[in-house]
Amino acid sequence: MITNQNIGQAVAAASQGKIISREGWNGQGMFVFQQVPSLVPEAIIPKMTSLPEAVKTVLIGRGGHITYQNQFALVKPDNSIHGWTPSSADTLATDWCIHGEFAVAGDTVGTASPL
Repeated sequence: MITNQNIGQAVAAASQGKIISREGWNGQGMFVFQQVPSLVPEAIIPKMTSLPEAVKTVLIGRGGHITYQNQFALVKPDNSIHGWTPSSADTLATDWCIHGEFAVAGDTVGTASPL
């Protein structure tokens, strides 16, 4: 683990598929990752359990696929995943940690494919 990093270094590491966290966070065991940009085919949209029916209706009506990109996610100790945007304190902090030597996924998971 690399410690004492700034937000720029942490974001650069996350964009390479690495896990990042802050030493100063109250919730131990929390970390952030950058979602791997991916494409979800139109045929899969009706089967997605993570989208409300109203959203599926709009997306299907528009036609085409869904693309996930440019998102950070916070993983809490109970493995729940939440959208994340850094706060002012996070942005100015120099206690960022970069974990491991992970690489961006190159294989597909389910029916999504990396962009």
